[in-house]
Amino acid sequence: MPLRVPPGASVDGRTTRAGRNGPRTQPETTDKADHMETTSAPADVLRSFEDIVRVAGRDVLAHPHAERQAADTAGPAGPAGPAGPSDTAGPSDTAGPGDAAGPGDRPAETGGARRRVGIEIESFVVDVTRPQRSVPPEETAAALAAATGATTTTTTGTGTGTETDGRLPGGSRLTFEPGGQLELSGPPLPMTEAVAAMRGDLQIVREELARVGLGVAGLGVDPLRPPRRHSTAARYVAMDRHFRTCGGEAGLTMMCSTASVQVNLDGGSDDEDIVARFRLAHALEPVLIAMFAASPVGAGQRLGWQSGRQAVWAGIDTSRTGPVLPDLADLADLAAGPEQLAVFWARYLHDATLMMVGQDDGRYRAVERPTTFGAWLAGAGPVRRPPTVQDLGWHATTLFPPVRPRGWLELRYLDAQPSGLWPVAVAVPTVLLDDPDAARGALAACLPVAGRGEAAARRGLRDPELFRAASRCIDLALTALGRAGGDPELRAAVEAFADRYTRRRRSPADDLSARFAARGPTELLREEAARCVPVP
Repeated sequence: MPLRVPPGASVDGRTTRAGRNGPRTQPETTDKADHMETTSAPADVLRSFEDIVRVAGRDVLAHPHAERQAADTAGPAGPAGPAGPSDTAGPSDTAGPGDAAGPGDRPAETGGARRRVGIEIESFVVDVTRPQRSVPPEETAAALAAATGATTTTTTGTGTGTETDGRLPGGSRLTFEPGGQLELSGPPLPMTEAVAAMRGDLQIVREELARVGLGVAGLGVDPLRPPRRHSTAARYVAMDRHFRTCGGEAGLTMMCSTASVQVNLDGGSDDEDIVARFRLAHALEPVLIAMFAASPVGAGQRLGWQSGRQAVWAGIDTSRTGPVLPDLADLADLAAGPEQLAVFWARYLHDATLMMVGQDDGRYRAVERPTTFGAWLAGAGPVRRPPTVQDLGWHATTLFPPVRPRGWLELRYLDAQPSGLWPVAVAVPTVLLDDPDAARGALAACLPVAGRGEAAARRGLRDPELFRAASRCIDLALTALGRAGGDPELRAAVEAFADRYTRRRRSPADDLSARFAARGPTELLREEAARCVPVP
């Protein structure tokens, strides 16, 4: 969707005061969910694949020479056209307005800068007395207004939901997904500080909601309630219409019935670091999916997957949800690879199906037949005008690969965690990417299972190869946390998680399955909303 994109903005249209290692503040947005400000300046018009590469380079390399390198690598011809349409498209999980970069507490390799992490926690809001009821976001926002200092509730377009105009004391911004899921997006901080701030904000949220009989539940898929869209903003109406006309119930489920923990990490300190981190983030995907699977039940039924959220993703157009880097061998040469990242991301943008476009009046229009951004670039798009940088930015906000480059890295493959386990899901990938020794060990452990995301989501750690890789990774993470010092409570939580789950070939999904069998979906959801302690 078109968006005013000042110089230096990332491809998704967000303006950040960015440094070499990632954004220094939460991104600033200019978009709205009901209306967009369109521009058609000649300089904004995209005419070739090389134009996409130049814009994409801002997201993956974050260097002054990135655009030149990426454009040179793309070559003069570029692709002749799109890879071909898919049957369905669209995500529900979103990059909330609190997206940020940075990992933990060790100094970066260059410059001595402390890396940081941005944490996003999504939860289902539950009426504890009537768990079957789908709670409207306005009701939740009203209950939290005093805590945030909010005076209004507005809709925004970078994500898929509703946003309040206040913040919690730890800096978290509140947003709502179309189905009423609550998202807290924390500011970028060193890891232990980010976790502490989010813990405090979540505690405030729980206390305020409890006053009106509401609770929050961290699960990858709603175990009880069918999907229901609350938002009537034009962007989400268009998204819904696209899903319904292009096929696939998974789109509405993703929008309204899934939740995640998103971990946003620094892109890297130099070219080799950027490539190494991008590659490792992809290699970790199957291992972390299996380790933190937490969605075996949906709409009152067993899903047959440890991570049912990943099953939902599997039902959506893979041009929108597949990996940017499908083959890790493509980046085996760290010295030769950095400039290729922009080409990989540009190709992804080019070949992905369009979900919606901006009309002349700035309103959103659903794309109701499968067509790609590349087809639009070639003159066969859903509207007559040529695509612009703004259109590319809005297109990018509707794409949800497992690892999304934004000038920093978004890790989008983790289920929301039950029983207060989310700090572990933040700490493990953060230290595995930030600690050099842990990073080398994790890559060696994960390469043999790279690309096995579906097996991880279905079987979890019952798969022997995934179990071996996960065991090695959790040990590496614990050692790295010990080297870093920091919060002993966080290291103890990771150790307890390893003992309860990973070392026993289990994940949170196993506990949830047992509780579902013993209590049913209604009590499972009520119980998770009412307290946040592990239940045997």
